[in-house]
Amino acid sequence: MSDSSISIARLNYSDADFSERLDKLLAWEEVSDQKVNQIVDEILAQVRQHGDSAVVEYSNRFDRLNVSAMAELEFTQDQLQQALATISDEQRQALEVAAQRVNDYHQHQKQDSWQYREADGTLLGQQVTPMDRVGIYVPGGKASYPSSVLMNAIPAKVAGVKEIIMVVPIPDGEVNPLVLAAAALSGVDRVFGVGGAQAVAALAYGTETVPKVDKIVGPGNIFVATAKRAVFGLVGIDMIAGPSEILVVCDGQTDPDWVAMDLFSQAEHDEDAQPILISTDSDFIDQVQQSIEKLLPTMERQSIIEVSLRNRAALIAVDNIDQALELINRIAPEHLELSVDNPEQLLPSIRHAGAIFMGRYTAEALGDYCAGPNHVLPTSGTARFSSPLGVYDFQKRSSLIQFSPDGASEMGKVASVLARGESLTAHARSAEYRIKKDG
Repeated sequence: MSDSSISIARLNYSDADFSERLDKLLAWEEVSDQKVNQIVDEILAQVRQHGDSAVVEYSNRFDRLNVSAMAELEFTQDQLQQALATISDEQRQALEVAAQRVNDYHQHQKQDSWQYREADGTLLGQQVTPMDRVGIYVPGGKASYPSSVLMNAIPAKVAGVKEIIMVVPIPDGEVNPLVLAAAALSGVDRVFGVGGAQAVAALAYGTETVPKVDKIVGPGNIFVATAKRAVFGLVGIDMIAGPSEILVVCDGQTDPDWVAMDLFSQAEHDEDAQPILISTDSDFIDQVQQSIEKLLPTMERQSIIEVSLRNRAALIAVDNIDQALELINRIAPEHLELSVDNPEQLLPSIRHAGAIFMGRYTAEALGDYCAGPNHVLPTSGTARFSSPLGVYDFQKRSSLIQFSPDGASEMGKVASVLARGESLTAHARSAEYRIKKDG
């Protein structure tokens, strides 16, 4: 076994250089270099200026197509329904179950408008409204994910978004019928076979054919991520996502094959994905290493998994669960598996994680497809300050303020003092006009 052993970083919490080694492993520098930025800036400028013709030109060049007009890149609702009708019964049933569960979960996230009145009749509150139109980016080609359609479109539908525009690259004219079927099931309004920075530009600026949206969500490659960052401000975006991550915390009582496969489940996404195991049982870590070596040759994506394991994985030994909890919050993982007895007991101590999978039977993969919660999650430690994609990402909040005459008079005095303290006299006088003159 030693001949074929895979070199995976082994760390021990009590080692003197532990902190330094962990920081190095966690460091993720986005590879959005100057050249990528230049290419993206050029594409954005061309699409902004030339609209459809620029999108067609870039699609022909980058996706090896031969189309002459945007109309050829739009899928009709009939085509979406046809895709739904032609996939296998098993696939359709799986999509329908997943879609229903995602919908049911996100119904709980809806926020309602609220207001209250003060004693003098002043009304204060918040009006919650959906966005008018959003764009969802879905990866295409080999990495085509119907689950991404469900996770991005359904929360927008639940929020009440009026129009959902989907873009999906179709390299060599190929599209996964499951992606189109998922669009039909999710109620997507229009679908364009366009990808890359040109798709982001079309959604952000609008073209003769592609309507301008208010927000762009969904994962993509480095060109897509760079383009999303560049158009942020003109439109909203969900997040700039890094590579996928999984952190498994195990007490040594779970089948090591299960844990190894859970680590593989994220490693197979991408050579840069990061699988980490933390355990209080160093013998168990050895068992997981053996399971990794046994199971890796059976994997279709063996080469991708192996690069991820060699470059970014870690097997970490800790002395106790408190050290594990400290590391969870330091790493702030995208996916956290608590493969322990009574995982609920640990929840109050966990401050930073995108999604928490509780118990030995809760494989992270269930969350990717059909558990119900969203699989669009914060990566690269951003779970410290951001949350999974949800209905709230497609709703806006407006403050409601209506003063009664008495309230305007009383608060006018307060505003006057503060405004004059800031030397903003027009503010002060505007408020003072409403102060009652009769004392």
